[in-house]
Amino acid sequence: MKWSDGRVNLVDSVASSRAISGRELREGFFEDMHRLTLGLVHTRGTSLFLGPVELVRFGAARSTRSSVVLPIEGGLLVGRPGGWLRIAASKGCLEASLEGYRPLLPLPLYVVTQLPFHHTITRLHLLHQRGRTPEPGIPAPPTSRLAAAAIDAGLCAALALTAARRRRVPVLLGIVAAYHVACWTSSGRTVGGLIARQQVVSIDGSRVSAGQAVVRLLTAPLAALRARAVHDEIAGTEVIAD
Repeated sequence: MKWSDGRVNLVDSVASSRAISGRELREGFFEDMHRLTLGLVHTRGTSLFLGPVELVRFGAARSTRSSVVLPIEGGLLVGRPGGWLRIAASKGCLEASLEGYRPLLPLPLYVVTQLPFHHTITRLHLLHQRGRTPEPGIPAPPTSRLAAAAIDAGLCAALALTAARRRRVPVLLGIVAAYHVACWTSSGRTVGGLIARQQVVSIDGSRVSAGQAVVRLLTAPLAALRARAVHDEIAGTEVIAD
């Protein structure tokens, strides 16, 4: 992130060899904002809304053969109109750049609230547009994944029993969150993953971001309910065999 004279410049990118038109990029952006926020954010025209509140209002999109530019014109999150969001497919990557944006929030508050959310949603959007092919490696078999999960669950439970005599459930939840997010974002391998010889990566083969790790952890219960890796689908991740 670059901050100059109240203006924010950001760039997020993922590896992709898929050819995507500017029209697809424009339509996919607004569709994903609704899907990735689980319906909390919806669109009206070229504006993003949270309930009745207009968060960001974009001007008329300017599309080219492989990119789209959305001018920023207003909304609750905008301190002053100006700047734009550009999404482009080129040189083996998908890139989203936010340039000249003036947020309403002061810099310290923006950095700890809006910025992490922006990076997470933008990265998930780019990964979704990329698609899950080509795969980043050979997917780990379900039996191996279950074995790794069982090892990690047992380890976290043992740590919670050792660390706390009271309020063990909150302590356990804290350990589970810290353990998994730290392991996935640092090396992609938990202790269970090391033993089962598998690794969690983004679907473009890159390291999992902190935002992706949190989304994957929060949606993990859906995988158990639906008996498929829904959390990987949502978080843009894959478990590959070493």
